[in-house]
Amino acid sequence: MELAERVRTMPRSKLGLALKVAQERKDVISLGTGEPDFDPPKEVVEATYKCMKEGYTHYSSFMGRMELRKAIAEKMKKENGINANAEDVIVTCGSKEAILLLFSSLVGQGEEVIIPNPGYFGYLYIAKFLGINAVGVHAKQENNFEILAEDIEKQITKRTKLIVINSPTNPTGAVFSKKNLEEIADLAREKNIPVLSDEAYEKLVYEGKHYSMASFNGMEDLVFTLQTFSKNYAMCGFRVGYATGPAEIIKAMENLKVCTTISAPTPLQLAAIEAFKCNDYVEKMRKEYDRRRKLVIKRLGEMGVRCARPMGAFYAFPDMSQLNMTSDKASDYFLNEAKVFMTPGSEFGTHGEGHLRLSYATAYEKLEDAMNRLEKALPK
Repeated sequence: MELAERVRTMPRSKLGLALKVAQERKDVISLGTGEPDFDPPKEVVEATYKCMKEGYTHYSSFMGRMELRKAIAEKMKKENGINANAEDVIVTCGSKEAILLLFSSLVGQGEEVIIPNPGYFGYLYIAKFLGINAVGVHAKQENNFEILAEDIEKQITKRTKLIVINSPTNPTGAVFSKKNLEEIADLAREKNIPVLSDEAYEKLVYEGKHYSMASFNGMEDLVFTLQTFSKNYAMCGFRVGYATGPAEIIKAMENLKVCTTISAPTPLQLAAIEAFKCNDYVEKMRKEYDRRRKLVIKRLGEMGVRCARPMGAFYAFPDMSQLNMTSDKASDYFLNEAKVFMTPGSEFGTHGEGHLRLSYATAYEKLEDAMNRLEKALPK
């Protein structure tokens, strides 16, 4: 039996290995998975139980529960400065489904989407799956891994249908400056190219400030904002994300939901409303991640490892090119020699080569142990 070409040519991800190591290798400290180590807020857990007990266990509409969509629209107005209505919101199974639906709605086979390189691997994999050409813009270490408007412009062709930005950024922890975002917005308006603004880590910012591009003048009808409950509220397993944007495209995304998940889990959608009331819990997480971030930056510096200063999310992206190994081999080296797993930078694009992604979403004491192991294993 022969596999379809899309399967045969799909890149092989090490994400499965990261999850396997985290779950099965008790001798290994995994810094490879992009998942909070906190539990969801107790109010959300209690609401989930209550919703299931009360029988909210059936399908939702393709767009998602109206109660949640109204709460999202209110949150977007209050916190992001985006004039969203419930009709402009679609609830998805995590933000990755929103990426799939948006790419499918806006970009045809053989057309182009501009993505950061290095950048979140999901953009590249979803584009490949859909037969879309993913055109990478080099996110340079000397620019603290922000992609710049001038570099984006060089990659624009007649086939460009969408520009993707991600801030705070996976895998580098970059937080885009307002000036840079405004310059990218000016370019998008000039070229009339829509923008996907992936803001999955919007509340996890330690230096600088988070800005939503859809709140900028003239961008409301050109930007699709993607957010999720997974990272900011430690609800990865709930699989509830959402997108807001121009209503006609959100409607097109709704039409495609029949081909994907029908709806995010109904009781978890309703429980997610409670997350918006848990800002104190989110701030507690943010402060703890910041404490861990400072430890990682300090220890890597003491080891002589070059690492751009992460300003958001919960990742560092150390430059391991001094080892004269590929990212894959460097990841394997530290797994075998230090019993510490970090994700190869090449997972995130060609310009991630030579780097490793280090997630500090793990207990402080484990991070201290991991840093000691890495220092010991580094070739002298």
